[in-house]
Amino acid sequence: MNSKGTLIFFCGKMGAGKSTLSRQISQELNAILLSEDDWLSALYSNEITNFDDYLKYSNRLKPLLKTHITSILNSGVSVVMDFPANTKNQRAWFKHIFLTENIPHCLIYLEVDDKTCIEQISKRRENNPERALFDTEEVFHHVTSFFQPPSADEGFLFEIVRR
Repeated sequence: MNSKGTLIFFCGKMGAGKSTLSRQISQELNAILLSEDDWLSALYSNEITNFDDYLKYSNRLKPLLKTHITSILNSGVSVVMDFPANTKNQRAWFKHIFLTENIPHCLIYLEVDDKTCIEQISKRRENNPERALFDTEEVFHHVTSFFQPPSADEGFLFEIVRR
């Protein structure tokens, strides 16, 4: 019987560095990297024009990916999820994946101040002009209004990365 892979996922405000760290960790562990941004842009690029559209299409992805992710993890390969775990509801989806199959997990919380996040968003917008519609300070503040840092009572194994 194969040992199971580890599910690694991230919590952090917009611009905290979740995507950068997820790429780094997936390379270090030789793990599968799944990026929500990549999936959304491939499937729904012209249909996402505002935050509500993002929520709608993001929620469509999750049921499709759950079985796929579980199969990969059960085969012994670790999966790094560059999907936000920024609210209790978002984290509940990840929890459902690993609890159902008794899969090891690690939630990485990037604790980064707002000023640094906004600076990172500005740099990202310069490097990726196609993100200019969503990578703004206004969107940052809107998205951050929903942000809920993880707490020990949620039952996750997590580590905190401070910048």
